[in-house]
Amino acid sequence: MATENEELENIELREDLPTERLANARHELGEHNGVNMSIEVSDTFVFKNPENMGKAFLGEIGPETGTYIYSRHYNPTVLNFSHQLAAIEGTETAYCTSSGMAAISSVLLELCKNGGHVVAAECLYGSTYALLKNFLPEKCNITTVFVDITKHEDVKKAIVKGKTNVLYFESISNPTLVVADIPELSKIAHEKGVKVVVDNTFAPLILSPAKLGADVVVHSLTKYFSGGSDLIAGAICGPKEIVKPLMDWSLGPLMILGPTMNPREAYELSARLPHLSLRVKKQCNRAMKLAQRIKELDPSLGIIYPGLEGHPQHKLLDSMRNKGYGFGALISIDMVTDEKANLLMDKLENKYHFGFVAVSLGYYENLMSASGSSTSSEMDPETLKRLGITPGLIRCSIGYLGTLDQKWNQFKSAYEEMKE
Repeated sequence: MATENEELENIELREDLPTERLANARHELGEHNGVNMSIEVSDTFVFKNPENMGKAFLGEIGPETGTYIYSRHYNPTVLNFSHQLAAIEGTETAYCTSSGMAAISSVLLELCKNGGHVVAAECLYGSTYALLKNFLPEKCNITTVFVDITKHEDVKKAIVKGKTNVLYFESISNPTLVVADIPELSKIAHEKGVKVVVDNTFAPLILSPAKLGADVVVHSLTKYFSGGSDLIAGAICGPKEIVKPLMDWSLGPLMILGPTMNPREAYELSARLPHLSLRVKKQCNRAMKLAQRIKELDPSLGIIYPGLEGHPQHKLLDSMRNKGYGFGALISIDMVTDEKANLLMDKLENKYHFGFVAVSLGYYENLMSASGSSTSSEMDPETLKRLGITPGLIRCSIGYLGTLDQKWNQFKSAYEEMKE
């Protein structure tokens, strides 16, 4: 496998990368030619020609002609930021939402009508699992069959041509870090006329699902795109034929339900895009080195990280990833019992200052949580056990604050003290 320096030297010889697509995208200047785009905070917009208001509501004119009606529908600042995200993901267009869950629920409501059917990975973020397992069947008559996404024959059997609307999975699963074979799964779905929706929250820049065959890519921008754990936001990236209807005045989930992004947050996030690649590379590189050292410290410890050669999908991820971006910045450590997990996290946080016990990820400091009792708690005990989410499974989001040796010594000290 190539070293990181070799990969970086060869980047220009490979296919276009997310950062290159972003750099080639149109740079929106501010109202008075400022280098940064303006923040349009108006909720409503003036029509100098009264006849144009009716045309706008009929869809005859719109944002593509510089015409805006109401910011719950389209907002110029949010739209400009959305175009940047579309460039990163390599999709035709995109639009941003108030949260990651708003993005997921809106696109599923768009693709699945009343009586719709979804085939989904059995291991998902807890709130997504609850949406598919409980909310959509109860409130919208949309049902889901959950499958092991690594068993492609099971996926084929679960997809019913003419009935199934969506195949849904995470590029790297939360919290078990199972890597999905996006090209093969997309092929399976498309052969039966089914749309593929991929949550790429764990792998921004690392993977480009749309380039690998997916139809729609969703993100919780709250995580790596923000990087500061200071705002909530989401995004839907895909073709116009899927994204544009989300804003339909009569049936569009984003327009009718209203979970669109605040323009101030769009501006904030846009300003963080130029250093997203630097942060992700740094976090991935540190996660790899910490995972290797933890494995060496105690080979019997259950450590899950796609960058380790022993990971079941290590070669798969290596074949799909955008070179230079590593294997992700999430590490899962299985302490088996909640007592051991809580003891280790207590020492890591309160005595050795390795990081914080908190949910979420993508922050510049390390964040740790026991997934079974937190972000996966919507699942029943039987499901958790089947997925390998033990009470002691710690999901650790690796940051970049401090030095590698500093953080390693903190972890090592806490772990060795706990064992004693």
